[in-house]
Amino acid sequence: MVLLVGINPYVPVTAAQAAKLKQHWRGPMPVRYRIDGRPRTPWRINMMPYGDGSFCLYLHAAARAAAETQVGDEIEVELTFDDAYHAGPVDPMPAWFEDALSLDRAAGEAWEALTPSLQKEILRYFARLKSPQAQERNLHKALHVLAGGEGRFLARDWRAGRVVQARARRQTG
Repeated sequence: MVLLVGINPYVPVTAAQAAKLKQHWRGPMPVRYRIDGRPRTPWRINMMPYGDGSFCLYLHAAARAAAETQVGDEIEVELTFDDAYHAGPVDPMPAWFEDALSLDRAAGEAWEALTPSLQKEILRYFARLKSPQAQERNLHKALHVLAGGEGRFLARDWRAGRVVQARARRQTG
């Protein structure tokens, strides 16, 4: 069943299910998934560990839309370990972001301290911004939170240059 934590739809993955994908995996697990056989090309994502061997598989909006799935729906998830995954950013850092980080020491240091997966997510987001206005608006948000300001960026709460960890609440029953 598709559950919800905050605004994020997800499916819990048990420790036994995760072990079938990759034994003894620690940390975010790179996977490919399809919901009810869709989309045609499996979606790539990292499942997030709970710490007890089980994982949280967040369901991307595009993958849910392709499968016409909503929170509360019973679904079948095809899940495979993503052997082709490589850590670190795939999208290049935009010059406008790199220049701004070089001018803002606190933001630059916070950027370097982020996990590679979060850096990758931010760069992927920036690469898809279309207009100069969207780039500027998101640059200001990113610099603000990276430099230590409180705020929301990429659907996360930030404080002191870091993401405030909100633990997923597993729903049972």
